[in-house]
Amino acid sequence: MKILVIGHKGQLGRELMAVLHADEVLGLDLPEFDMTDPQATMSAVCDFAPDVVLLPAALTDVDRCAQEPDLALRVNGLGTHNVALACLRCNAALLYVSSNEVFDGKKGRPYDEHDTPNPINPYGASKWAGEVYTRMHLSRFYIVRTAWLYARGGNNFPAKIIAAAEKYGHLRVVCDEIGSPTYAPDLAQAINKLIRSEQYGIYHFTNEGVCSRFEFARRILELSGRGHVPLEPITSEQWKRASVPPLNCVIRNLAGAQIGIRLRHWEEALREYFA
Repeated sequence: MKILVIGHKGQLGRELMAVLHADEVLGLDLPEFDMTDPQATMSAVCDFAPDVVLLPAALTDVDRCAQEPDLALRVNGLGTHNVALACLRCNAALLYVSSNEVFDGKKGRPYDEHDTPNPINPYGASKWAGEVYTRMHLSRFYIVRTAWLYARGGNNFPAKIIAAAEKYGHLRVVCDEIGSPTYAPDLAQAINKLIRSEQYGIYHFTNEGVCSRFEFARRILELSGRGHVPLEPITSEQWKRASVPPLNCVIRNLAGAQIGIRLRHWEEALREYFA
């Protein structure tokens, strides 16, 4: 299979490149490639003529997205628009990596793939725009929503917790933001299975289980040998930031489970991250 990975330098992109080593794979990323350039995107995609394009590339700094919403929309929305049009031109399928933040977190129970998005921050709105463009232009697409993504070597929640513990010697972490951590190697394996199934549609892929940011941080400290570091639970109201996250935004893997694609429990994955 010929596979194009746009955003191959990011934490999910690197894991995808590792999983897809037996295929004919090309990776594109900044600064050599910019998907916000329509002509460059069309040329790069069509010159390679892939069977499927994987699009993990995104502006994922949610606070920066809140501060620069037009930039978020240009990258995550219009950038996806450019990639989708290129896929349409060269008859390639597209797998677009989206986010649980397309939902508002007010449902009171886990979101299924068929639930209607209602983003409450610019990051979520920009990722929802990417979903709209994908569905608008293509009939052969996969939309994979995930949450709380992390991998070795990334600027992610576990890395930030460890760095803060080392710097300050104590931590304050919100206890009312609920979700499911997702280990990028596990997500890459799930995506690899999905694109070979040709079961197009919308999927929710996170590691199984649910926790708060506080509970996630506590396990990170324990597994990294820092269980002695004081950890104080606070509310999101006490932690001021540019972006307002949806507080209870657990997404349920309903569609993927029907075709045999499941991710292990988040605590098992986190233990491997520290192994």
